[in-house]
Amino acid sequence: MTLSTSQPLVSVIIPTFDRATWVGEAIASVLAQTYTYLELIIVDDGSHDATLEVVQAFGQALRYIWQAHAGVSAARNRGVAASCGTFIAFLDSDDLWLPRKVAAQVALLQRQPQVQACYTDEIWIRHGVRVNPRQLHQKHSGWLFEPSLPRCIISPSSIMLRRTLWDQLGGFDESLPACEDYDLWLRLTLCTPVWLLPERLIVKRGGHADQLSRCVPVLDQYRIVALEKILTAPLSLSQRQAVLTHLVQKCRIVALGAQKRQHETRWTTYSAKAQYYQQQLVDVRQAAAIP
Repeated sequence: MTLSTSQPLVSVIIPTFDRATWVGEAIASVLAQTYTYLELIIVDDGSHDATLEVVQAFGQALRYIWQAHAGVSAARNRGVAASCGTFIAFLDSDDLWLPRKVAAQVALLQRQPQVQACYTDEIWIRHGVRVNPRQLHQKHSGWLFEPSLPRCIISPSSIMLRRTLWDQLGGFDESLPACEDYDLWLRLTLCTPVWLLPERLIVKRGGHADQLSRCVPVLDQYRIVALEKILTAPLSLSQRQAVLTHLVQKCRIVALGAQKRQHETRWTTYSAKAQYYQQQLVDVRQAAAIP
């Protein structure tokens, strides 16, 4: 990797945990970038496999940090804290970048100094087979707060943001075992537009057994936490109405699942939450109707 004072340094953070069979390909895809003014930081979140040996094979092309297992949010935050770049990008250890990914995003951020963050379209691989995303996963550009409420439309592996924005946001919430990206993107899209590069410049590989979304049960309970957090932010009436609408929907989904599985405590908790937020939604709608 080459460092230059004439180009902005991009800090690339790869968090990894027991993915020795994947992480080498992710690293290689960063080292193959046409934009070379990079620092690559691997944060090993307490792996027990051959991750260290895989990383060491790349020599001095990267920096390796080991930490006791603390989760992907802590690993990403640790990597950024150790980095120096003007721009920050993340790559999940089971994903890949195409060679022009970094160059395209740096060019956009340099060309448009008012843009604080940008992301790219993506290729999806599931169980080794390329699949087409459905219409509901369509990417958008601009103010993305409300489109981001139903689901993550930004992949961590696709985002690049200015360090000043990262500092403003405060990083990933380390208390969340899952949906930490959903939480950060809500905070990010509330404060700034996000520019879409419509090129498919990352490869998202999914379907494997150790994928976080497959390992953590009842993911919606963590999306609910993120939505509850964002309710404390300054929101317009329409934004508050949108958040409450999704809160009611997700609380009902979790309550229904708990009822089917006879988890009485969870059913009681999320049924009550659904009723509570439904009443708040009614109040907001009434307030919005007052001239």
